Parts: sequence; structure tokens; C-alpha cells
Amino acid sequence: MKSLVRASPLLLAASPLKNLEGMFVCFGDKKLFGGLVWILVASSNVPLPLLQGWVMFVSVTAFFFSLLFLCVFLSGMVNRIDANWNFLDFGYHFIVFVFYFGAFLLEAAATSLHNLKCNVTLNVQTLLNDNQYNINVAATIFAFVTTACYGCSLALALRRWRP
Repeated sequence: MKSLVRASPLLLAASPLKNLEGMFVCFGDKKLFGGLVWILVASSNVPLPLLQGWVMFVSVTAFFFSLLFLCVFLSGMVNRIDANWNFLDFGYHFIVFVFYFGAFLLEAAATSLHNLKCNVTLNVQTLLNDNQYNINVAATIFAFVTTACYGCSLALALRRWRP
């Protein structure tokens, strides 16, 4: 008798050697760029904790959940857990895309405050020094690239979920 078990398109895409979509899903583009956002924001000494705290939360959380999601797929646990993995993949990428888009906007807003003058005990100085400004510009660019990567993964997940 033939087995009636059909492989999920997500499971087929999880093998990086089978197709380009699988390489995009599996390889660490989102994890690499998200990790760079995390490192760059942390290295700027977080001069605006209210704005950049959310950016740090999103980048760290998305980094670890993406790593966990990847480990679940590569370990083969998806074959043992009965769930609609295509929907879970779509839902995960949608949530992370929305959060990363907000984090990108907040990081861009924090970077735009470069020339804002603040009074520090009768010594007027800019909010961000030049080094912090340069680091925040790089963090903003990588936050946009990470958002775009999650957007592409969201589009691919939507295509797998609704063929």
C-alpha cells in the first residue's frame, strides 16, 4: 500500500539544496541582519532608551524565535507534531514583520534626532554624538533590510499557505 502522507510545501522548502525558496527560508539572512541590528543598537550605548529599547526587544526576540523556528524545522520535529505548519509559518512571519517595521520606524526616528540640542547642566550639546549617529544610521539600514527579508519570507509563506 502506498503511503497517503503528503509532504508539506514548507517541509520541502526547508531543505536548502532543493530550491531557492528553501535557501531563503533556511539560511541566516534574517538572523544575520537582525543580529547586526541588535549589536549596533547595543553598541550605541542606547542614548534614547524609550525608542531604542523597543528596537532591542524586537531584534533580540525575533533573533531567538527565528533560531528556535529554524531548529524545529531542521531537527525534523515538524514530522512528529501534528499542526498546520504553513499557517504557523505565515503567522510568525506576519507578526515579526509588523514588529520589525515598527522597530525600523522607531530606530529611524531616534536617528533623526541627531541635531536635537539638550541642556545637560548648563552645557548645551547634541543628543547623539557623531559616533552614535553613524552607528544608528547603520542600525536603521540593517533594520530596514531585516524588515524587507521578513517581508519576503511573509510573501513566500503566504504563497505556500494559499496556493
